[in-house]
Amino acid sequence: MKITAAVLERGGIEKDFEKAQALTVRQVDLAPPGPGEVLIRIAAAGVCHSDLSVINGTRPRPVPMVLGHEASGFVEALGAGVTDLAVGDHVICIFAPGCGTCTPCAEGRPALCTRAAAHHGVGELMTGHRRLSMDGAPVHHHIGVSAFATHAVVARPTLVKVEADIPPHISALFSCAMLTGAGAVFNTAQIRPGSKVAVVGLGGVGLSAVLGAIAAGAGEVIAIDPFEAKMQTALDMGATCCVKADANTIEAVRDLTGGGVDYAIELAGSVRALETAFEVTCRGGMTVTAGLPHPTERLPLNALKLVAEERSLKGSYIGSCVPQRDLPRMLSLHAQGKLPVEKMLTHRLRLPEINAAMHRLDQGVAIRQVVEFD
Repeated sequence: MKITAAVLERGGIEKDFEKAQALTVRQVDLAPPGPGEVLIRIAAAGVCHSDLSVINGTRPRPVPMVLGHEASGFVEALGAGVTDLAVGDHVICIFAPGCGTCTPCAEGRPALCTRAAAHHGVGELMTGHRRLSMDGAPVHHHIGVSAFATHAVVARPTLVKVEADIPPHISALFSCAMLTGAGAVFNTAQIRPGSKVAVVGLGGVGLSAVLGAIAAGAGEVIAIDPFEAKMQTALDMGATCCVKADANTIEAVRDLTGGGVDYAIELAGSVRALETAFEVTCRGGMTVTAGLPHPTERLPLNALKLVAEERSLKGSYIGSCVPQRDLPRMLSLHAQGKLPVEKMLTHRLRLPEINAAMHRLDQGVAIRQVVEFD
């Protein structure tokens, strides 16, 4: 079938994304779903910094590629062997699904699935196939989803059925932002009620961590970012206070908290932000990073503090989540008003506006933007 999609045909575009027309909106061929695959109609797709990182080369991927990974939609056709979904089901896409058989999956850590990582890294679905093409040549899938398109074929483990009564432009935000941000709080940090928490970086994922910390019963939530508008959004969500990210951040947070926070969550994707998070963590505290810096960046660390201050430094990929378990729980919290993810939604747009959306994201003037499809 013919679909309309936003295609990245060259990487390494570092700025002026709208002027450079970084993504080309054009017709692409989509093959039917094979065994273990599902055809979905994309209803909404969030614009995440991970998409921008593929465009600017921070996260190198093979091209041409249809980008987009944070999405929700509706089932249109089922490949052979898929019996637990039905046409018309509302589903959320998961970019880090588990195969269920590798060692990480067997240990309950599907985000670290070795099979998914191997296939997604080369632009394939987890089934080992590519279903996209242009002019007879293969087009790569973006981490098993490729949601900047009217339709997508995905592997069955990539989907979680939505039972909640929630509009697609909101459910899409749980696909990546909420799983990663709130998941880093709930699963990786496992913060204790009454704790002092700092969140460094207030994009969609960072603000999801703010919401998660509040829902988990944090006593203080300190939001850190260079942009005033994002800090105001954090305050509107219930953050205790905000600290501007500058040369005085570490001293300011230590003064506010009497020596540092129990948990610092870094979600900016930069080594400087991670250094800040580590330095605002108190003795005996935990620093969690879920940001994705350039693979060549290195972290200078005072190793003595890990022992002498009994510090912990943990990585978190997609919030250490088990999506089939965690998404229903998060959607339930949303229904109770405890995870109001819609507060971070700044722009609703159509696919032809995708390059303008990337420019806004790069300039820090948008938090979460959602592409909606008819």
